[in-house]
Amino acid sequence: MKYAILALPLMLLAACEPAPEGEPVTRTRIDGQGSPSDAPTPSDTASGTTRVESACRSIIFEDSPLTHCLATPARHTISMDLGPSGEAPYRSLTAFSQAQSQASIAFAMNGGMYDDEGKPIGYYVENGDRLQTLNTADGEGNFHMSPNGVFFGTNGKWEVRATDDFLANVRERPDFGTQSGPMLVIDGKLHPEITQDGESRYIRNAVGVDDKGRAHFVISNGPVSFGKLARFYRDELNVKNALYLDGNVSALWNPATGRLDTGAPIGPIIVVGKKDQQSD
Repeated sequence: MKYAILALPLMLLAACEPAPEGEPVTRTRIDGQGSPSDAPTPSDTASGTTRVESACRSIIFEDSPLTHCLATPARHTISMDLGPSGEAPYRSLTAFSQAQSQASIAFAMNGGMYDDEGKPIGYYVENGDRLQTLNTADGEGNFHMSPNGVFFGTNGKWEVRATDDFLANVRERPDFGTQSGPMLVIDGKLHPEITQDGESRYIRNAVGVDDKGRAHFVISNGPVSFGKLARFYRDELNVKNALYLDGNVSALWNPATGRLDTGAPIGPIIVVGKKDQQSD
């Protein structure tokens, strides 16, 4: 989420970008109305010679195309990555992907507010190192639609909490953390300032954690409202706490399908790794 004072240049740039093409959108429906052949299946890699299971699926919610990516503690790790150690931020998933072993990555998505250099302005923890403290300041813009929140975790226990909740109840520093906003769903209820289906429509992405401890990442493949994205988490994914990550610059890298979104410069990157492919 871009900081309010610095948001305008990035927003103007992002507004000129075409919507991410995304993965081919099937008519898979999570309400059980799709045909059995529409169920998510392992995806071919770009070469077409090796089948690699994808953690992401393309679905339709209220006639809006979305990509839903699922991270489970038994199979995945989650971490944050800003850029190479001691160097400038990556600023794109393309640059990030070029520095990674593709086999070890399930998917990656941008998430967290940042300045015009791509550096985090809200709470940010990478590999247990806190690079930015919690931001509780008032201001304008999406980030300051109180409550905003934090996505964080340690040793496979992942959570989304509103900022005040995080400040009051989280004592130990997590292995990773990123602050963004607004919250989309808080304790099973929609954010009080989010309408059912408002007029503001952008490519958007978000994250929520369900009662089983699984992290649900969603990115729209076309412009959607805050309300529709929030209702998808509450009504279809049964997620009680979900956090908006970004808009206009939202991007996904899914190596299994060859999807690599490009566009305006991004900031912090949420990395979902494969446990069985992690290097020593």
